[in-house]
Amino acid sequence: MTSAATPYLLVFLGGGVGSALRLALFHLCRLWLPPGFPYGTLVVNVVGSLAVGAAAGWLLNRSAGGVDPLALLLVTGVLGGFTTFSAFSLDALLLWQKGDHAACLAYVVGSVLLSLLAVVAGLSLVRWLG
Repeated sequence: MTSAATPYLLVFLGGGVGSALRLALFHLCRLWLPPGFPYGTLVVNVVGSLAVGAAAGWLLNRSAGGVDPLALLLVTGVLGGFTTFSAFSLDALLLWQKGDHAACLAYVVGSVLLSLLAVVAGLSLVRWLG
């Protein structure tokens, strides 16, 4: 038997995992990529969008309607904690405010286009595999 709190617990636990994964990827980006550009957020948004597309495609194939606890854990929790466009917005604003308008534009356009393409790729991958 499940309680009304169960969906919130699933999202809470998944969100913690996703946030920790995001922090780890930010650290890797700092080690491997040059400073001065928000590569960490860009990579997280693209990887997260790919994962959301794949997870959504997979979960839609197995869903019988209603709220799927696995979707709450993985999509809303883990991937919701992993990806965040609030960080994207702040990074874009900071680039703009420091006068790096070209980098700001490249960051905004690159984030949106690559993330949309990654969702399409994730959905296509699941459809191709399924």
